[in-house]
Amino acid sequence: MSWTIWGITTSIVFWAQREAGGGVGAWPVGFSALVAFLIAITAYTRRGDVRIVRTDWVFFLTALAAIPLWYATSSPLLAVLLVTSVDILGFGPTLRKAYDRPESESLLFFSMIVVRNVLVLMALESYSLTTTLFPAAIGSMAALVAMVVVTRRVKLKQNPPGNIR
Repeated sequence: MSWTIWGITTSIVFWAQREAGGGVGAWPVGFSALVAFLIAITAYTRRGDVRIVRTDWVFFLTALAAIPLWYATSSPLLAVLLVTSVDILGFGPTLRKAYDRPESESLLFFSMIVVRNVLVLMALESYSLTTTLFPAAIGSMAALVAMVVVTRRVKLKQNPPGNIR
């Protein structure tokens, strides 16, 4: 469900960036949306964790709500604000897991998200809150996860669980 939500939110941002003149800088965001949907399909067909809880549905419906909000207000910025908020909230469980089990998170993956979003920001043809908010926020959140992973790995290496000092 998370990858489906991220696919929806990233697609909305892609179209909003295109409408706001983001140009070529929006294409990596569109590609990321496609990748998220492919991961969601792969996870579903391989029958990974298909347990869907109430909060999954809340995030899913909130992400979908950005579409009529955008249509009703003709404001891509409102849609971007909503889906960026949903994506940032989606980092909550990841941050908790990164703190509790830093070895289970991929530094390469989160580093790639940071680099992708820096490149998106550099490639934008038009800078506005609509075009920059999502990549700046998601890149920052990925950097935060990476920092938590690194600091927790160092801390646990210095003082492994069960080692009483």
